[in-house]
Amino acid sequence: MSSAANSPATDPAAARGAPVLIVIAGPAGSGKSTLCDRVVHERPEFGRVVTATTRAPRAGEIDGAHYHFLTPAVFDARVAAGDFLEWAWVHGDRRYGTPKSSVLEPLAAGHDLVMSIDVQGVDSLRRVAATEARLRQSMTTVFIIVDHERLVERMRGRAKDHEDEIALRMATAEGELREAAKFDFVIESRTRDEDFAELLRIVGIARQRHARE
Repeated sequence: MSSAANSPATDPAAARGAPVLIVIAGPAGSGKSTLCDRVVHERPEFGRVVTATTRAPRAGEIDGAHYHFLTPAVFDARVAAGDFLEWAWVHGDRRYGTPKSSVLEPLAAGHDLVMSIDVQGVDSLRRVAATEARLRQSMTTVFIIVDHERLVERMRGRAKDHEDEIALRMATAEGELREAAKFDFVIESRTRDEDFAELLRIVGIARQRHARE
């Protein structure tokens, strides 16, 4: 006897169809992490991909929730073990990476995912997706564009970075902005609510697109 709780008609995951992976990139201060947090908070079908980094935690950041904070030695060991879908040097002396287990296992279980990542990471994920069918069938990339003045204002408003750090991040942002045309969708940032509404619209389009594939 089959249970109604397990039938396609009543299974929320089955009703949504194939899972989606929304990959959000943009300069530091563009609001990509805030968007990810809000999606997970307001859309319970979404989980957030927790990436790994060798940088130190900022005030209020929790290991395993915001990032997996790894020592360089541990990061090296995980790279050697093939544990990452992608990894890269960012801002000169820090490394960031996406654990395979944070992406492929939830997608295989039918869970929707959202993640924030830098443009190098997105390029690497595109290359992996060329041979990894599950990733290719789920992934939609989104880039957030913020004008120069607003971006500097946001960085200063976070009160997390010194002026020399802001200058470094702005230099990185110039290169990142040149990559926007490679993404499936671009959000020209306005207010937090407008950006979130646009992201939800993109999620709807992504669901329809992946349902047809």
